[in-house]
Amino acid sequence: MAQISAKLVKELRTQTGAGMMDCKKALGENDGDLEKATEWLRQKGITSAGKKAGRVAAEGLVDSYIHTGGRIGVLVEVNCETDFVARGDQFKELVRDIAMQIAACPNVDFVKVDDIPEAVVTKEKEIEKGRDDLAGKPDNIKEKIVSGRIGKRLNELALLPQPFIKDQSLTVEELITNTVATLGENIQVRRFHRFVLGEGIEKDTTSFADEVAAQTGKK
Repeated sequence: MAQISAKLVKELRTQTGAGMMDCKKALGENDGDLEKATEWLRQKGITSAGKKAGRVAAEGLVDSYIHTGGRIGVLVEVNCETDFVARGDQFKELVRDIAMQIAACPNVDFVKVDDIPEAVVTKEKEIEKGRDDLAGKPDNIKEKIVSGRIGKRLNELALLPQPFIKDQSLTVEELITNTVATLGENIQVRRFHRFVLGEGIEKDTTSFADEVAAQTGKK
């Protein structure tokens, strides 16, 4: 097989919507020729994940993950098109991996960047604009810096842009796209909730020494 660059693989993925590994193999089998690689994918029946994205996904699984020690738990719903795929081992493994990913990402509150409310985006922009390191900079430079920081911050809040915990070369979105290409169905993360033990509870900060003093009447 010819040596294939990541840029070329990405270009073929953009054109076809096929999974990363399928694109890499197609290019390798065709000496890096994009046109021939596209034909090869079609001949193999590897259809576009992008075309599947518009299809109704109402089946799937609700799964949970409880981290060691029982202090963090996740519930997640991932949808696919058929019950047959939902009962398959590969889909179950994907859902499990996504639940583990959510448990490992404390800043993630949304599935994708487009889900983030405008109020949150506005608040983040205000915070960035008020940073001390921007003082004295021209407005056009400030705007570019803030824009870059906001883009990074919003990606931190969304699940799909996160580097996959088991393979940092993939994002969660790419992991799902690869699975779509393999299973041949639309797959969508619909919703999730992350539970942290004691979160939101106002904890008593009284020290052990204070408790002893109070009980013995010395305080």
